[in-house]
Amino acid sequence: MLRRRWLFVLLPIGFLAVIEALSDSILDPVLPFPRDTLLVVGVVTVVFVLGADRAFRTIDRLTDDLRQRNRDLVARTETLRSLHQVSLAVTAAGDLDAVLQTIVDSAHHLLGTEVALLVLYRADGEPRLRATSGPPDAFRPGGEERGDEITRFLHPEFARVRLATPIRSGDRTAGTLAVGARTPRSFGVDDLETLSSLAAQAAIALENSRLQERLRELAIAAERERIAREMHDGLAQVLGYVNTKSQAVEEFLAAGRVADARQQLDELALAARSVYVDVREAILGLSSPIPPDRGLVGALEEYVARFAEASKLAARVEATSAARHVALGPSAEAQVFRIVQEGLTNIRKHAGAQRVVVGLDVAGGALSMSVEDDGRGFDPDASASLGWPHFGLGAMRERASAIHGRLEWESRPGAGTTLRLRVPLGESDGTAPDGTDAATGATDAAPGGTVHA
Repeated sequence: MLRRRWLFVLLPIGFLAVIEALSDSILDPVLPFPRDTLLVVGVVTVVFVLGADRAFRTIDRLTDDLRQRNRDLVARTETLRSLHQVSLAVTAAGDLDAVLQTIVDSAHHLLGTEVALLVLYRADGEPRLRATSGPPDAFRPGGEERGDEITRFLHPEFARVRLATPIRSGDRTAGTLAVGARTPRSFGVDDLETLSSLAAQAAIALENSRLQERLRELAIAAERERIAREMHDGLAQVLGYVNTKSQAVEEFLAAGRVADARQQLDELALAARSVYVDVREAILGLSSPIPPDRGLVGALEEYVARFAEASKLAARVEATSAARHVALGPSAEAQVFRIVQEGLTNIRKHAGAQRVVVGLDVAGGALSMSVEDDGRGFDPDASASLGWPHFGLGAMRERASAIHGRLEWESRPGAGTTLRLRVPLGESDGTAPDGTDAATGATDAAPGGTVHA
């Protein structure tokens, strides 16, 4: 190719050399000056005009080709930018309707059509119009009985030329994304690829919405299970105790044993106070544990103060400056708060303690939390033999595993109990730092009065 280009330079030069040689030899006797000069100039002019015309045609063709490629590149860049914006909207897990509207607007803009619409199928298989882009009078929001999933919601004049692609979610078709126009036009492979990419983003948005809804359902179910467990372990047992005591009071009064009846009433009053504290803790547990303006340490200080007032225990929070400024995710902060909450509830119900200290510190790339009391303590080996959960320790273990944390109890009879939690900062995989599986929460019992989970 390179040699052919040089021919366009060398051939005119050779031709000029031949003409010049002929003009100085053969043409001089036949065409004296100035005819030979005019002939040479004319021939050279014709040759260069033809060569220039060919060169200019080639340049124009290359220029047009370059402009077309530039237009294609700009269109592809715009498509990629729009797809990137849509993917960001999907990743942000915002409102599903807003994400679908962004997808439809992008299809309308990128493909240069007059209308765009997105149709989803209900559980019974019937289509329904979910998002539109274009003139409002082009659509039939209520749908028509006749036609396919596009013409049922689009006036026929806007569906003279259309392009549609299914929205696939797993092994099922969730809906259709389509564009339409009134004027004749053709759609290329790039147009179909763009529309298919947008439909894929719509499928991802729908799946994300479904998974988030499922997570909300699981969270509600887990919270209901927690409330049921706490009511069974707390309120139900105390109310059964109250019923037994009230029957005893009736029997003592009927027998004229007033002193015994008064003693039973005193025990009933103590049980009522215990129920009151349980109800207050349950109400606090149902509310958002950590307000945005308080942070983990601030929320714990406020809760521990309320706990101390209700339980009549000397309880306080000791937190280092690093712990006060640690950056945990909202989910991790909530789980740490709940673990402290459940630990304090266990102390109030079972420890017989007078003093409780909640400590927080940051060391070794992890948040360290401890709950220490001076109560009666327990034998970890005996507790482990009873099986989990025991005194709510199983629930705390599950919460620690959910945030890749390591939970330990250290206790001896008569020497109080210390609960320790270590949560790695920035941990994102499914394995705890000690190598245990966070999903299963495998545990082991260590000698010397310490239980790991």
